[in-house]
Amino acid sequence: MSSFAGVSVVDGDKECSCDTSAVHAGTDNGYHLLVVRGYPGTAEGSPTGDSITTGIFMVGGYYWYIQYYPNGLNPDCADYISLYVALVYDNDDAERGLAVEAKFSFSLVDHVEKQNPVYICEANKTCTFSSSATSWGRNKFLRRDALEWSSDLKGGCFTIRCDIMVVCQDSKTEDAGRTLSGIHHHFNNLLQTKVGADVTFEVSGERFAAHRCVLAARSKVFMAQLFGPMKEGTTTSTVIEIKDMEAKVFRALLIFIYTDVFPLPLREEDRMGEDEMSVIMEEVKEVEAVQDELRLQCLQHLFVAADRYDLQQLKFICEQQLSEHIGVTSVMSTLALAEQHHCQGLKEACFKFIQIQSPSCLQTVMSTNGWDHVYTTYPSVFKEFIANLASNQQK
Repeated sequence: MSSFAGVSVVDGDKECSCDTSAVHAGTDNGYHLLVVRGYPGTAEGSPTGDSITTGIFMVGGYYWYIQYYPNGLNPDCADYISLYVALVYDNDDAERGLAVEAKFSFSLVDHVEKQNPVYICEANKTCTFSSSATSWGRNKFLRRDALEWSSDLKGGCFTIRCDIMVVCQDSKTEDAGRTLSGIHHHFNNLLQTKVGADVTFEVSGERFAAHRCVLAARSKVFMAQLFGPMKEGTTTSTVIEIKDMEAKVFRALLIFIYTDVFPLPLREEDRMGEDEMSVIMEEVKEVEAVQDELRLQCLQHLFVAADRYDLQQLKFICEQQLSEHIGVTSVMSTLALAEQHHCQGLKEACFKFIQIQSPSCLQTVMSTNGWDHVYTTYPSVFKEFIANLASNQQK
């Protein structure tokens, strides 16, 4: 369980104050709270690239701080809040070549308290904090308009939670007693090597070997399919065919089941240090547009698969990602998914997105195949949308 590691407060356009500076979490897992008051004054009053730094706090024996960019780290993410977690790194650390491996996540605090990770952004891999990369984070943690639509903004105030898990330290200073379990690596190795696999799935012509007990432990649907009334494949030689799913989606599903790690890769700008990131962003903008479209399609398919196998955490993460990447050409297909899979939060995000579009953008939305599909398949959605629109106009 994560231990509390202090709270910092941003009050309007003032500098950040830390009510409990340098609080020691006492364990290798800790979380710090960043309370933002006076929003949106902070976002409107600062250009892209301007950051506010939290007070220093301690987790896993190391000092950390958070960099909050209310108007985005750079022009490409000007509509987003950017967040970075940084290790306090001094000359002594540089001389002894200190490197700390840690995982982190940013979230809106209410969703953590409710254990509903709709707005939780996690690092997909262990990040190494060193002299060449003292900070890591998310350029596009949350769209500002999405925050303004949500119930998380209360009286111009919202709270961000930063969780840090120190995985291990540099080999020169590593304390084996403090190193956390690498169980997800062990299970991933089990999946990759297929040792002890006792069930095989065929998906779109590709076969996947897996372990019945692992699948059943993670999914009630797999439990029923493999050990319950829906039991299939009583021998290890039996192949279970899964229809209406792409092989790459099922592979991503297995990765999450075995490792609890979100299986879709982050964009390059989220994996690299700031210097490398600025170079990459200039060189691959056109490629990113194609990658974003493919990633969105994969997200939608993974969202459906997560719902199909009752993997609620994966479903919530996909819902959050889809909410942050709603576009003119994709909003109706996302809305159809939200209605089909009973995701009210995602549906409301789609409604809000449509309501703020210009007439020309609305024409583009109405010309998509998704518009006709929603209109004919889910007429109740349009009634709800019109009711919401009328309600907003009366305010």
